[in-house]
Amino acid sequence: MNLALFFTFGISAQLWKAMGLLDREKLIYERMAGSETVNKVFWFTYGTDDKAIENDLHGNIEIVPMPQVFNSRIGMYLYSLLLPFVHGRILRGVNILKTNKMSGSWTAVIAKILYRKALIVRTGFTWSLFFQNENTGTFKKHIICLIERMAYLFSDGIIVSSGNDMNYIKEKYTLKGMCKIISNYVETDIFRPGHKGKIPDSICFVGRLIEQKNLFSLLKSLVGTPYMLNIVGSGEQREALMKFASENGINVKFTDNIPNHNIPELLNVHEVFVLPSFYEGTPKVLLEAMACGLPCIGADVHGINDIISHNENGVLCSTDPESIRKALFTVFNDESLRNRLSQNARKTITENFSIDKYLEKELSLYKGLISSQRSV
Repeated sequence: MNLALFFTFGISAQLWKAMGLLDREKLIYERMAGSETVNKVFWFTYGTDDKAIENDLHGNIEIVPMPQVFNSRIGMYLYSLLLPFVHGRILRGVNILKTNKMSGSWTAVIAKILYRKALIVRTGFTWSLFFQNENTGTFKKHIICLIERMAYLFSDGIIVSSGNDMNYIKEKYTLKGMCKIISNYVETDIFRPGHKGKIPDSICFVGRLIEQKNLFSLLKSLVGTPYMLNIVGSGEQREALMKFASENGINVKFTDNIPNHNIPELLNVHEVFVLPSFYEGTPKVLLEAMACGLPCIGADVHGINDIISHNENGVLCSTDPESIRKALFTVFNDESLRNRLSQNARKTITENFSIDKYLEKELSLYKGLISSQRSV
């Protein structure tokens, strides 16, 4: 069978590479391509020069870039509606259509209607749930719910990353397709504990520097403490965070985005990983830090508390600076706790979040859909 992956609206393979995400995102499709189940994978992207990325991919992955004529914001929206018509020859030859996220799923739905292929709607996080936590206008929220309703109505298979997401969409929408929880995966042979020495009293955060991640509370929790924080990533709050850290004498290092396969080396020189977000989906970076055996502190919110069991494989805290500070003191001042968290974190990932387990579950879904199509 052949698989068509529809990229998130507006996202290109070049952007994945620039953000250091390409190594991680391509892996599952490289493992699929040429397997007993999947012969070829087509990536439908919103980059006009994405063909150059094919040199970094498995030979059975073909990128179908956006034509230059659509290279504007309005043009992208138009292309998202016309793509199934523009690339009908390719889409007629695939067996399964898959969305990468909910944004842009309307393109896959149109292709489903036109060519009567099996459609898998995959969401790394539930879009409407995220926007409940943000200051988003009522009209936009209605549009997002309408997109979700349409995607689930036409889907033959649904992939969500957590039980919380599954319960939410089952209560909110009519689901006709098979719904599976397939959590994000980790390359456990690359993300593993290192043997180099740790920087004493060091903390690491990796992610986008945006309001959702609650980084100002993390910085406030460090005022007057001996801890050093390395913030890795980019985003709209970077300048403000740098200014706040400087004005308050906080020992913070800011590191730009790095390729995903370089992150284990960075994680492994720190003693603790912290993710203080106000809300999350199923955060890959938390899974990766746990795979490296770092004692992890996370906010007690959906997405994080689906992964961390308090005082077993990590420590949960509230999102306010005082609670984060208390959690840091608890972890840094108890070596036996750190050791237990480290061992259990690694065990959690190898037993539940390995790429092999992810691949097994997703390919099983593909086989079920193809089998049901043939029996019709």
